Amino acid sequence: MTVRPRRSVLYMPGSNARALDKAKTLAADGLILDLEDAVSPEAKADARRLVGEALTDRAAYGPRELIVRVNGLDTPWGYADLAAAAGMNCDAVLLPKVDSADMVRRAERILDAEGGRGDLPIWCMMETARGMLRAEEIADASPRLEGFVMGTSDLAKELVCQHTALRLPMITSLGLCLLAARAAGLAILDGVYLDLADEEGFRASCTQGAELGFDGKTLIHPRQLDGANAAFAPDEEAVARARKIIDAHKQAAAAGQGVVVVDGKLIENLHVVMAERTVALADAIAARQSG
Repeated sequence: MTVRPRRSVLYMPGSNARALDKAKTLAADGLILDLEDAVSPEAKADARRLVGEALTDRAAYGPRELIVRVNGLDTPWGYADLAAAAGMNCDAVLLPKVDSADMVRRAERILDAEGGRGDLPIWCMMETARGMLRAEEIADASPRLEGFVMGTSDLAKELVCQHTALRLPMITSLGLCLLAARAAGLAILDGVYLDLADEEGFRASCTQGAELGFDGKTLIHPRQLDGANAAFAPDEEAVARARKIIDAHKQAAAAGQGVVVVDGKLIENLHVVMAERTVALADAIAARQSG
């Protein structure tokens, strides 16, 4: 089983050359090189150029997943962003404010028309009310779709709700996107936590996201990396138990036994699959840290 760690995915402003260079040294599993919200209108063209130049030295970013967030196609910069991203050495393109499957397919056609590689993955920002209602059709829009990113700040604005620590006003939206993503076999990242001074609230938000089933969390500052990396990684006890389940299942299978009990609990095949994923994730994280 192959699992890619996505515990921490940090937004980096595409217009800041120093930040793009600093990102090469950060303990982030992934980076979103942003051409949209983090870039002022007058800096859009420069940001597009700087991100393209940064990605010419892809190896300098090591194993970090590199995702370019473009502007929407309803803006003056969206088409040019997609055209440029088609030729960039990135791991995926992230579309903002996706609220229909057609938006995904339209972006896909532009990437193809501009000479992008045919397997360049597409990710979707899920941050509109209509996007929540259409999460399933968006998740099934294209074989190239690889993941969802929750845009909880914009979503709170659209819902006219409070962006509270527990995010109860957004639980339905988070759940709909999680269901759609998992049904389609997609990755899904939780939204950002905006209060950098509230470390306790940030930890609680990460814990909640991990419990809900997100693969990791999007971040706005490097100081949030350690907390996200810890929250979305299996701890030693979980890994040890997972290995125990896998070993017990193998021994039972070799002995022709249909029932497996570990520490007094009945183990079924679904528990073995979950255990294998836990071990694969732990091994991938360990390999990344030692590499």
